[in-house]
Amino acid sequence: MEAEKLNYESLLSARELEIVELVVTGLSNHKIAEQLEISKRTVDNHISNILKKTGVVNRVELVRWSLQWGKVCLDNVNCCSLPETSQTIDCNEMVS
Repeated sequence: MEAEKLNYESLLSARELEIVELVVTGLSNHKIAEQLEISKRTVDNHISNILKKTGVVNRVELVRWSLQWGKVCLDNVNCCSLPETSQTIDCNEMVS
């Protein structure tokens, strides 16, 4: 299981994880671009790469993937640390 976690932790770059967090909040690619001060086309490319790397086909599945693997924290539900932090929390233990 630990090897599996490490695989998913190294799957996305820090910038891709940042974009995933913004997708989960419901922002459009245009709004993500504004917030990160990059072009919408760059966001489009990041999203495309993220979908390929995670094996999901749309934003809804990306949100589900993100929650499942603890890549995001949404309203204190399924709050797990991101890979760049030293502490990891098993999301499955947090679900009652």
